[in-house]
Amino acid sequence: MKVVLFCGGLGTRLRDYSERIPKPLVEIGSRPILWHLMKYYAHYGHKDFILCLGHGGNAIKNYFLNYDESISNDFKLEAGGKVEYVKRDLDDWRITFVDTGQNSSIGERLRQVKAHLEKEELFLANYADGVSDLNLTQYVDSFVQRGKIAGFLSVRVPQSFHIVQADASNHVVELQAVADSPIRVNGGFFILRREIFDYLNPGEELVVEAFQRLMPKREVIAVPHDGFWRSMDTFKDKIQLDDILAKGRGPWQVWLP
Repeated sequence: MKVVLFCGGLGTRLRDYSERIPKPLVEIGSRPILWHLMKYYAHYGHKDFILCLGHGGNAIKNYFLNYDESISNDFKLEAGGKVEYVKRDLDDWRITFVDTGQNSSIGERLRQVKAHLEKEELFLANYADGVSDLNLTQYVDSFVQRGKIAGFLSVRVPQSFHIVQADASNHVVELQAVADSPIRVNGGFFILRREIFDYLNPGEELVVEAFQRLMPKREVIAVPHDGFWRSMDTFKDKIQLDDILAKGRGPWQVWLP
């Protein structure tokens, strides 16, 4: 299936890290989070990507136009300077770059690439700012069996703050770590049928408007995932992902042995 990646957001909560680097190009280890996500999808056989560009779109284009295989792949340097790679990342990837507007909503970005999905009964989509160890094959198979129009991951809140419960006089009666609560949030990793475009109007948000129209029809499923999932919204999130990778194989690196 084709994979739509929403790469055009302003990433304002990561501005303390860099004003110049668009969020999808912020690195985990030596590669951008966008690359990690694409490697994840490619591992499961989904290698046809559509990048919905906006803020920092030229930087993302240039990253792939000047892609350096040597950063993550072994190679031989032969006489005369010829480089022979043991394996390559992009040999069987197809990447379509689409300018979907500087300030477009997620839903509008999706609408802007509709023409590239004309032949797709199903397609995958992602915010391009999070990673997971989700078994994508099982996830897709289950969705196909249920025959719904839209699905996404339901995940536990990964932050460390506490939920406060107080009585009428403001005396605290309970403190509960949000990660231990029953609260769950939208973790992205969307799977969508083409019919989604019938419920999405120009300028609208995918989740706020389109899903609201589908929910009364029981056409949206939230699939609980209690394995590894992290988004990179802040510089603190980046540091935590870097720390995980520094200790060895990241849980999301399913393409590694």
